[in-house]
Amino acid sequence: MSLAEFLAQPKIEASPAWELIDGRVVQKTMPTLFHSRLQRNLVNYINDRTDKFEAVQELRCIVPPYSSVPDIAIIAGHRLGDEDGPFNGAPDWLIEIRSPDQSTLDLQNKILHCLSNGTQLAWLIDITRQQIWVWQGDSLPIVFAGVDLLPSLDILPEITVDAVMKMTSRK
Repeated sequence: MSLAEFLAQPKIEASPAWELIDGRVVQKTMPTLFHSRLQRNLVNYINDRTDKFEAVQELRCIVPPYSSVPDIAIIAGHRLGDEDGPFNGAPDWLIEIRSPDQSTLDLQNKILHCLSNGTQLAWLIDITRQQIWVWQGDSLPIVFAGVDLLPSLDILPEITVDAVMKMTSRK
């Protein structure tokens, strides 16, 4: 399916959202409790610590020929318009949270597409394994765990994988 055909479809914003990845129409996985808490708490954590970027949950990002909906898109404020709707372009930093029944390969494919189109940093959080895969620019991913300090485009103070994982239990 083409991007134009996909965007013309009704109900692509139904919950969970639909995405167009490699010409395939795929519905996102319904998040679990820990996934939802982590997503909310991480967005709040990031937004409380920067005014240059905005972290947004489930924002459709149109990066032709893909139309993806990252769990969290972090975008420089000057790149966000005043009109409602999807974001045209790749986020500066994207975060995906892997659900237990989600394909890691599919998530990596979305991440690699965004990285090749302007995303500077990507995290793939695996709650089950207590790991975060991190891509920066053209580099291969590095797997972080425990007390490893995570890169964050110099937006955040130092944060560890353990600190991110604790965000799954906050209320």
